[in-house]
Amino acid sequence: MTSTLALTRLPPEAQALRAPLRAFLDEALAGMPADRRARSWLGFDAAFSRELGRRGWIGLALPREYGGGGRGQLERFVVAEELLARGAPVSAHWIAERQSAPMILRCGSEAQKRWHVPRICRGESFFAIGMSEPQAGSDLASVRTRATRTADGWRLNGHKIWTTNGAECDHMIALVRTSGEPGDRHRGLSQLLIDLRTPGITVRPIEDLTGDRHFSEVFFDDVQLPHEALLGAEGEGWQQVNAELAYERSGPERIYSSIVLLDTWLAQLRARGDAGEAATALAGRLVAELATLRSLSLAVTTKLAAGENPMNDAVLVKDLGTGFEQNLPIAIAELLDASAAPVSDELARTLAYVTQFAPTFSLRGGTREILRGMIARGLGLR
Repeated sequence: MTSTLALTRLPPEAQALRAPLRAFLDEALAGMPADRRARSWLGFDAAFSRELGRRGWIGLALPREYGGGGRGQLERFVVAEELLARGAPVSAHWIAERQSAPMILRCGSEAQKRWHVPRICRGESFFAIGMSEPQAGSDLASVRTRATRTADGWRLNGHKIWTTNGAECDHMIALVRTSGEPGDRHRGLSQLLIDLRTPGITVRPIEDLTGDRHFSEVFFDDVQLPHEALLGAEGEGWQQVNAELAYERSGPERIYSSIVLLDTWLAQLRARGDAGEAATALAGRLVAELATLRSLSLAVTTKLAAGENPMNDAVLVKDLGTGFEQNLPIAIAELLDASAAPVSDELARTLAYVTQFAPTFSLRGGTREILRGMIARGLGLR
């Protein structure tokens, strides 16, 4: 794996998006406590997403002919960064805009593009990802959910798990087996675009340690789908899903999941006036690491904007970003435990939430073990 990541400077037209977006967020998020904002891209608020769509801030980098803004990936990066940095509740539209719409535009039929993408851009249609399965773990190629061809289309049976917002979404793009057996690995996999209101689909939310129910199990029992449910070419699902994962693994959400906690802690340090040597050193280290990761994420986005598929680079950024996100609450908690300084209720609640939820950061988008195996293959080490 040779890296060609280069420092990128955001163009003026991208930077110009910050001021109006910040003004909107000042009003929209007024009074929202930090522990709620810390949920950010797992904060589901359909009305908030519709308002973003009305203002043209969803689908900014998608083609105008399909309802998008016709701008670039760097402009979208700025919008995503501002939303995440403030802890805006973006979960409703996030997956649909980040990867579902680009995949439909890349692989879908004209009818699929015309029907789905404009609705995504308006914040009216929300998508889930159907990848993980109970017996497969992070071994994505061993999926057992099967779609069998029928006279009328496809008959789908199987089980997906850890489906983000499965109970809230309208559609799912699922990786399924359309031929062969699990032992065939990458051969025989396809993607289906599924209306989650179709008879035979059961969604069961999963409650996590924080009491939230972001994730779900989704069961398919003899679900009848039309021929048009196939996304792209039959048997090309593995190639398609790997292209999709580059979008999932490279975005700023892979470094900003703990950002509201960091900002809340830094605000308390500022309010005290004298942070102390240990806190100052930790703050400097965390901010420096965040700045480096942001530059890497922006460099990967630049590659995506150029039409490249920077899968290996995205995997590397995701692994490094996950480590930062998970280490941040631990470092802050250890410092606070060693200090006699008082802690505000808001900071305590935010720290508790992020600490409880942080273990999931190294699961979503591929576990650390899977990602490091991919990095090793890219380096020729396995």
